[in-house]
Amino acid sequence: MFKDILKEMVDGVEGGLGAVLMEFDGIAVDRHEGKGATFSVETVGMEYSVVLKEILKAAELLKAGKAEDLAIKSENLNAVFRVVNDQYFIVLTLSPTGNVGKGRFLLRLAAPKVRAELG
Repeated sequence: MFKDILKEMVDGVEGGLGAVLMEFDGIAVDRHEGKGATFSVETVGMEYSVVLKEILKAAELLKAGKAEDLAIKSENLNAVFRVVNDQYFIVLTLSPTGNVGKGRFLLRLAAPKVRAELG
């Protein structure tokens, strides 16, 4: 059910490598890894979930409002995160030359679809 949404994102962006729907406790609900993925998207989500939770807390403490997305650009991988609700988030991984802007856009479109499927 979620795999189609995740696949659409990965296939729809230049440099898309993988996507995962994950609980904030690091448990993957569903994932899709495209061709050329050199990192496990599930591992990326698990490792960065700790950072994402801290950023969400910091935004709350600063009274900045709820954080919605986050992008981390590193030498070998770009990772874009989108909060779905209080329990779930989506991670889209891209190659270093991938189109992060389009990835963020596709995540923004996918989040309501995932929210609707979650009920």
